[in-house]
Amino acid sequence: MKPAVLAIAAHPDDIEFMMAGTLILLGEAGYDLHVMNIANGSCGTATDDRQTIIGKRWGEAQDAARALGARIHPPLVDDLDIFYVREQLQQLTAVVREAAPSILLLQSPEDYMEDHMNACRLAVSAAFFRGMRNFPSVPEKAPTAQKVTLYHAQPYGLRDALRRVVQPGLFVDISSVLRQKRDALACHRSQKEWLDHSQGLDSYLIAMEEMAAEVGRWSGAFSHAEGWRRHSHLGFCGEDDNPLVEALGPRTRVNEAYEAALTQGS
Repeated sequence: MKPAVLAIAAHPDDIEFMMAGTLILLGEAGYDLHVMNIANGSCGTATDDRQTIIGKRWGEAQDAARALGARIHPPLVDDLDIFYVREQLQQLTAVVREAAPSILLLQSPEDYMEDHMNACRLAVSAAFFRGMRNFPSVPEKAPTAQKVTLYHAQPYGLRDALRRVVQPGLFVDISSVLRQKRDALACHRSQKEWLDHSQGLDSYLIAMEEMAAEVGRWSGAFSHAEGWRRHSHLGFCGEDDNPLVEALGPRTRVNEAYEAALTQGS
């Protein structure tokens, strides 16, 4: 069987903004791609009613998944209703067990929006619960025993809620797939049109490219990059497991300063 990667984020377009380049490259490397937005995009409009915007954003998310070559799993809740509660943990655990990923791509533990941070926390726990036979998922899925390595994307804006720059521990060169990443993001037409109207033509796409260029500059090697931080291995995988580097090889660069800082005081 092919290895799988699962990307989980809060809202439709979060994956395309901060993770899609790495996903595309993993697809090229032979991984099955899975994506999931926990929320349905119900608040992402200034004009549509709830049901209209939910329908629009689900269609756009499906289009984006097709552009990435990924299978998309349906959302669970409305925007702003992502909370660390048992029901959502059980539902998300079912998705993790079904996809059985060896790589899990997640949002940053610190970000500008609570939905993002709650989505991250839920996904980490769902991965931790993947093999617990006495934690029932909804719908019921058999526990899985595969190792899974968790990586956290950069926060939107590349800074935490206190405006501090967040440096990644690993850079992934997305220069060769930047156009595909842009095309996938552009599938979220309702968001692009809204921001084009309020902030200027193509501001939505320009913001993504500017962040990728900034992370590329930090790498000292790539013109455009996505940044990642590896989660603790405890309960998930081996201490030295780093399948993202193994899969993408020369398209990755370790941030040596970040890694050195992790061991200070040890």
